[in-house]
Amino acid sequence: MVERVGEPGFAAGLLQDLEPVLPAASWSVYRTGHRCKPTLFLSASRGVPDTTRDCWWAYLSGPYRSDRTWGRAFDDMPLGEPATRLCHLSAADVPGEHRARVYDAHGVSERVSVVEHESDGSVFAVNFYRHQHQRPFSDRQIGAFESVAPVLLALTRKHIQLSQRPGALPALLPTLAAPEAADGGTRARMQPHHAAQALHVPQGSHSQPLPLPLLRMRLVRLQVGLTDRELDVCARLLQGMTHEGIASDLQLGVPTVKTYRNRAFARLGIHFRNELFARVLGT
Repeated sequence: MVERVGEPGFAAGLLQDLEPVLPAASWSVYRTGHRCKPTLFLSASRGVPDTTRDCWWAYLSGPYRSDRTWGRAFDDMPLGEPATRLCHLSAADVPGEHRARVYDAHGVSERVSVVEHESDGSVFAVNFYRHQHQRPFSDRQIGAFESVAPVLLALTRKHIQLSQRPGALPALLPTLAAPEAADGGTRARMQPHHAAQALHVPQGSHSQPLPLPLLRMRLVRLQVGLTDRELDVCARLLQGMTHEGIASDLQLGVPTVKTYRNRAFARLGIHFRNELFARVLGT
């Protein structure tokens, strides 16, 4: 694994090299929290279709805001010195929305992680996942993972550091771009290959509205700064609901719905509903 640090094949190679210790089908390395820009640094899969990026966008579409799988919600994370810990959970331990969107939807059954709680309250996590076709991780395997976890944490941090040097490596994975001002508004700009990662949904015909979780994922791809309520309102606009219908569905007043719509449109750098359809649905 040390020999692969700084090389383009690091993500896939590490998963292969670790198999005798922990036979995971996929892994990911990311930073998340309310005081940082959520970023997926690298990921890979072995023996299964690689859905790690789809899992990431599903996570950002809502579950990450209230994620307690690290022991507490992000708003409760204390500021202070970094602390490292190991986490182990099964899909059954994950709350409903998070489990449905990320674990059940992508065939993930178990996760072991080495995690660093950083001084700003954010989490830097190196995660390995068992998928549904695999046997549960044994106590021996989890113990072996614990013994190499500090090395894995150091290797991934060093690889990320090397990959961020100018000209050192091509971009490992698309990460969330910070919002930038454009024409008086706020919009998020994506890497070209990021925008090309189409969700596996037939295009061109939308006689049936797309489901709300999928619409939320597409909205997050465009602008990670959208709040939960802004995502709720925009997703329902994309389903063809009126302001009155959205107000009834979300138990809000119509003026409140319009306020969330206006805030979301400002973040997206648009002014009209047809622009929202064009940005999200390509129509």
